[in-house]
Amino acid sequence: MSNIADTRPRPSPTAPFAVHHPAFADVLGDAPRLEPVAIVDAHEGPVYAADEDALYVTTTPRPGRDGWGAPEVAIGRIALDGDRFPVAPGAVSTLRPRANAANGMALDAAGRLVVCEQGSLRTPARISLVDRATGLARTLVDAWEGLPLNSPNDVIVAPDGAVWFTDPSYGHIQGFRPRPRLRDRVYRLDPVSGRPAVVADGLDKPNGLALSPDGRALYVADSGANQEPGSFHPERPHQIVAVDLDRPVGPGALRVLAVTRPGVPDGLAVDARGRVYASAASGVQVFSPEGDPLGEIRLPGAVNLTFGGPGRNVLFITADTAVWAAVLAAAGPPPPGRPGQPEPRE
Repeated sequence: MSNIADTRPRPSPTAPFAVHHPAFADVLGDAPRLEPVAIVDAHEGPVYAADEDALYVTTTPRPGRDGWGAPEVAIGRIALDGDRFPVAPGAVSTLRPRANAANGMALDAAGRLVVCEQGSLRTPARISLVDRATGLARTLVDAWEGLPLNSPNDVIVAPDGAVWFTDPSYGHIQGFRPRPRLRDRVYRLDPVSGRPAVVADGLDKPNGLALSPDGRALYVADSGANQEPGSFHPERPHQIVAVDLDRPVGPGALRVLAVTRPGVPDGLAVDARGRVYASAASGVQVFSPEGDPLGEIRLPGAVNLTFGGPGRNVLFITADTAVWAAVLAAAGPPPPGRPGQPEPRE
């Protein structure tokens, strides 16, 4: 018998679904369930690829061996079997073993992985496009007005092909990126010009991203209360901010949608009805489009999340040592269509 403690995340010993408002019944349906998908190293960036019924993730950062302070991160792939869990042994493989401290990911309409690479003291931070067949990566954007990005954290692709990403300075705080030359911001990469523009400024540590189904609001997890790994500074933000996209860029476009308690928000997702899902210390907290707390999926250690599955009603949740699936009545919005896409640089 091993004397090593089992540190795998587990759902709450009580019911894994906590109801805070009767409207949460519309999320859960008649037979919700929370099941492990795979016991696997899966930290961030969950992306569901419908064309191959597979989930892509980025692994937990490990101490680097190159002497430049960059954590080692891989991009992994989990072959799924519809909504039958757990998956078979051998379903997990590695697409890109050294992924430049990759974090959040998305899928564009051309089927490419859009990856936040946090970089190192030697390699630039960037948003890259990764071929799912070969694992080869090319740069989409690595600077704003000639200044290098800090350490991109999360990314989404809008229905019009625009790429939205957060760029906090966590890489510098954690010691593997130079002192930042840009403020912590949210950017939008135009699908036609390929140029980035500032969408939101003045946030402490912009982190997870989600776009409302009608495209009028961008949700940003401001995790400023978490500075050093494992820290919590209650005087700093731990909230979900809505950016009203029909207003000019500036403080007037920002409003607090919800405050996460306990912990700080990390990954974000929305369903087709506009409800907002945020991973936090106790699991996944679910809010109405107006910011009212509806309920919670109790899964301590939850890091990031995305909707997927054949009916898009499976909420995949990464939790460092495992991936979990919450099978719900709610479904995610449709994936991006096929408008013009920004092209990478050779």
